Amino acid sequence: MRCILYFLIISNLSFSQKLSFIYETKFRYNSDKPNDYYEKNMLLEIDDNKSIFRDIDDKKIDSIRLNNGRGMTKMGVENNYYVKKDFQSDSVDKIITYLGVNYLLPIDEKLNWIIKPEKTKLGKYTVQKAEINYGGRDWSAWFTTDLAFNDGPYIFHGLPGLIVSIQDSKNDFSFNLIQVKKYENLFDARTKTVTIDWKKYESLAKSYYNDPYDLLSKAGRKVTMTGPNGNVMDINEVAKEVQNEILQDNNPIELNHKINYK
Repeated sequence: MRCILYFLIISNLSFSQKLSFIYETKFRYNSDKPNDYYEKNMLLEIDDNKSIFRDIDDKKIDSIRLNNGRGMTKMGVENNYYVKKDFQSDSVDKIITYLGVNYLLPIDEKLNWIIKPEKTKLGKYTVQKAEINYGGRDWSAWFTTDLAFNDGPYIFHGLPGLIVSIQDSKNDFSFNLIQVKKYENLFDARTKTVTIDWKKYESLAKSYYNDPYDLLSKAGRKVTMTGPNGNVMDINEVAKEVQNEILQDNNPIELNHKINYK
């Protein structure tokens, strides 16, 4: 397994410290392009009985929001990996920010891990294998009891140690720990939320597909867009490009909630 670990050595490491775990993530959004991967580093930050998993850009956006109340958000509904976990209430929630609203999608699917006897070394840590089915995919994980956190990337958690590496059987998605470091405060800028279910999630995704720039709600108002060169762009053509990108991304991480846009 390809997993290279570069850990920041922290003397006298205490599990009461606030630690940030950085994962190299790889996603294959288009199942028709087997060699086309999207790569990004994401953060798992743990504080007592709570954690937040988000990419570095999302954390920057949250920081800006807390400082001045503003901050741009990503477009679209699918392919969002912002996850909050609360271990006291045993809740795992995806956060989808769409048109200025933070939607909270509870993850109710139970994680029934099967711990295997296989052990190996990844970097400086002894890891053990575990398997699970989640989101219509079979996953293989490697966890370590050397880091006594029963957490991991994205929605994954519940093993007797931190998940160091996890990937699905089709090699479409992988999360590999590459660094551990301390941080000061776990800040959360997305506390005001509207709870939804998967049916509403699909409705929001289709709403974005049908009107990517929220123009239909602005009927009667003149809306223009300009490109990097300052030229006015054809709104309809730009919308079609976005719709085509959505259709190309036909390989969501939760296959059991794949959306049919046609």
